[in-house]
Amino acid sequence: QVHLVESGGGLVQPGGSLRLSCATSGSIGSVYTLGWYRQAPGNERELVAHLTDGVNTNYADSVKGRFTISRDNAKNTVWLQMNSLKPEDTAVYYCRLSAGGNVYWGPGTRVTVSS
Repeated sequence: QVHLVESGGGLVQPGGSLRLSCATSGSIGSVYTLGWYRQAPGNERELVAHLTDGVNTNYADSVKGRFTISRDNAKNTVWLQMNSLKPEDTAVYYCRLSAGGNVYWGPGTRVTVSS
């Protein structure tokens, strides 16, 4: 069984930074993709950043140049560094892992950007 747990969310002022982490556990094999998604109140869940093959990244236009996705294989952790945060980045952020034809989600961590 694969488990994902996000952490690092919180309240931050506009222009500030947060670093989210997603700890993975369980047998996921060597071929998988990782991603961060977010869902704001009243909105659909949307892709924020995606990491495939361990090196190829893809970002939503709204976060390009501000957010960075990376992973630490030794720690089984994927990170989302978020800089220059804006109020419109307020949402619950979810980690997603796709492996072996299965998709796993974490419970999410809330990010609030407000002065």
